[in-house]
Amino acid sequence: MAKRSWPELVQDKLKIVPKSPGCYIYRDEKGNVLYVGKAIVLRNRVRSYFRDSADHSPRIQRLVFKIQDIEWIVVDSELEALVLECNLIKQHRPPYNVRLRDDKSYPYISITKESFPRVIFTRKVRKDGAQYFGPYTNTYSVRETLQLLHKTFPLIPCGKSWSGKEEQRPCLYYHLGRCLAPCAGLANKVEYDQVISKVSLFLKGKEDAIIEDLKSEMALAADNLEFEKAAKLRDQINSLEHTLQRQKVISGETTDQDIIAVVKDERGAAIQMLLKQYYSEAVEVPREVILPVQFEEQQIVQSWLRQKRGSAVTVEVPQGGEKLRLLEMAATNAELALTSMTHELAAKESWSAEAMQQLKDALGLETLPSRIEGYDISNIQGTAPVGSMVVVENGEPAKNEYRRFKIKFNPESPNDFAMMNEVILRRLRRHLEGDEKFIKLPELFMIDGGKGQLSAALKARDDLGITTPMVGLAKKQEILFIPQNFVDGKYEYREVVLPLMSPGLLMLRRLRDEAHRFALTFHRKVRDKRMNGSTLDEIPGVGPRRKRLLLRTFGSIEGIRRATVEEIAAVPTLTKAVAERVREFLVEA
Repeated sequence: MAKRSWPELVQDKLKIVPKSPGCYIYRDEKGNVLYVGKAIVLRNRVRSYFRDSADHSPRIQRLVFKIQDIEWIVVDSELEALVLECNLIKQHRPPYNVRLRDDKSYPYISITKESFPRVIFTRKVRKDGAQYFGPYTNTYSVRETLQLLHKTFPLIPCGKSWSGKEEQRPCLYYHLGRCLAPCAGLANKVEYDQVISKVSLFLKGKEDAIIEDLKSEMALAADNLEFEKAAKLRDQINSLEHTLQRQKVISGETTDQDIIAVVKDERGAAIQMLLKQYYSEAVEVPREVILPVQFEEQQIVQSWLRQKRGSAVTVEVPQGGEKLRLLEMAATNAELALTSMTHELAAKESWSAEAMQQLKDALGLETLPSRIEGYDISNIQGTAPVGSMVVVENGEPAKNEYRRFKIKFNPESPNDFAMMNEVILRRLRRHLEGDEKFIKLPELFMIDGGKGQLSAALKARDDLGITTPMVGLAKKQEILFIPQNFVDGKYEYREVVLPLMSPGLLMLRRLRDEAHRFALTFHRKVRDKRMNGSTLDEIPGVGPRRKRLLLRTFGSIEGIRRATVEEIAAVPTLTKAVAERVREFLVEA
């Protein structure tokens, strides 16, 4: 790494890093967390990043050159450092820490704790007494498993919670034998609990035990001449056996174990299960964790997993036998996953590059529009107006960059142009003021609408002296409007029509639709709040009593809005400071 002079703050802190175990945090010039790490000896680990002789990878080199501050948290043991690192990564989501491919919550299957439990898909684990199975890494497989369970067992297919009392007539699923109809008071609680017990065994991986029980029940039903019941049990057995035959990994052992494989080459890496992040959120920890290689923290991780499980856990690298065979099979699947992921990412990058180049050429931009911001307005006849800002970076949605605006302009009749002008003004002013949430500027603004909306946005941009290019996208014919000459106080526009399915237009259409969705969702939320509550509820210092007194005195929100600060302050319990706050809030609302 090239020799450089580190920031004075970094140099000072490197002199006092303790020798204790703990976690260290690297921050950039804005205080954002870049990286979280842990170490048995903090001083040695932290200083190793800043040695001129260090042979860092390009990724670590980029990290080190961005570091402007260092923090650390000292703990008592390596195990505490490991757990703290997990929590810090989860809290700050640093860009230079290795993460799972997507940051969504893992899917689980839950058996709810109710009179007649439901078996449902969820991404949240709550302390509600329910049983949770997972986390799983493949959402499709989870949903497929749920379909199998509902096909095999008479569970509640509508997903609703029922007490078992008669509340409605049974639906078609009851008549098909696919539900015991707790909604109609027809379900036998003991029978339903037996069904749930079988589902629980299945999800715990004890399918063979279920099949044996079902076969015994089927034989008993046949002996008792209950042929219809025996036929249903036979169908359940066939369904389960068919599922078991489709499993790719079959082990002769019944040990509760997880197999973890890693495949890495110049394309990247595929990890069958990312250990610490996975088990930090897992409901259950297995008896055995099988790994392809030894690693530095193996004993620490094993101790941590034992604490989570509450009993013995073994973390081992097999040398032969069945466990090695399973590990090799997992590695094969990881290789396939890496190949698939590589192709997918390459295709996305190629498409995005083509889309950005097409927009650059068609719109006459000086640079590729790697960041594009899209804007839309949502209101009903001028009520509860809101604006949205959505972002794509290199062709991918940057959802952490999305922003929403409660529009303050309150016309007697709808005026989308004035509302768009307000949103762009507020966004760009926040940029000029140095607000971190708005500090980035795009290479292109996309305005949802035609010449009117675009003209309003351009005026806001020009009034603030900003020159970022803007384009309007009309909904009906998907025409792009590009501002050209500014004549007599107005822009002239060039119209561009791109092929409907061209990458450039598709990128803008998707951005436009996302801006519309984001604005509409926010509009509904604001509208519902105003319908079910009051604007006064949003004012700090105005509780239920003051709200009642204000409405009783002035008759309505409009009446309060027309009142002076002195008149509002004359209402019992209100101070002049609160009155000024009420007046300011309602005038801007």
